[in-house]
Amino acid sequence: MTETPRSCLIVGAGDATGAAVTRAFAREGLIACPVRRERNAKKLEALAHSIRAEGLEARAFPADARDEAAVIRLVEQVETEVGPIEVAVFNIGGNVSHPITEMTARVYQKVWEMAAFAGFLVGREVARRMVTRERGSIIFTGATASTRGRSGMAAFAGAKHALRALAQSMARELGPSNIHVAHTVIDGAIDTAFIRERIPDAEVRVADDLILDPAHIAEAYVMLHRQPRTAWTHELDLRPWGEPW
Repeated sequence: MTETPRSCLIVGAGDATGAAVTRAFAREGLIACPVRRERNAKKLEALAHSIRAEGLEARAFPADARDEAAVIRLVEQVETEVGPIEVAVFNIGGNVSHPITEMTARVYQKVWEMAAFAGFLVGREVARRMVTRERGSIIFTGATASTRGRSGMAAFAGAKHALRALAQSMARELGPSNIHVAHTVIDGAIDTAFIRERIPDAEVRVADDLILDPAHIAEAYVMLHRQPRTAWTHELDLRPWGEPW
């Protein structure tokens, strides 16, 4: 009997970590379903195309994860047209810095919508499907700001704290239904074009393993999904060896 094809939903499939996670789960035999906003549709399709070029399966889904109706449609479409969602990864950031006295309500709200509210919408919708099947993994990407705030980071830290609390609550609620909910703390700079442009010694730091490699982050995500339920990890810290903490 042929097994039903299963999918992996990666919300926030950006050029670095999100793309690496998408590829990693495609290589696990899942149909990769990367998601970004419509304005990044070309980059999203390029990612899916590169995965298909490896002989793997991928389908791009442009969508705004802050829009409840859009997330409901997204999950329904993936489940109906691609296959049951085996893994869902929420990887949207929203890392901005503003002095508290200059921060507008709109900035604070937008960051919260991106990094917290969207996580709730995605988590809720995939959980509704996974509960009926009593299987699945949901992974939320956190940051240093998930555990402590910094000067200028009130919006980002507030949103990431909220996402971490969401993950904790979901893990306790969904664990008895055989759904593994995990939260990662990405504690350090990630090797991206943004970082290489803004850190003067970025090339040296990459060469010295002082910046997180997106492919290695992705390996950790796959490990979380593979874990036997007798030894599930809920929260996993990932940082380069030389990062102070």
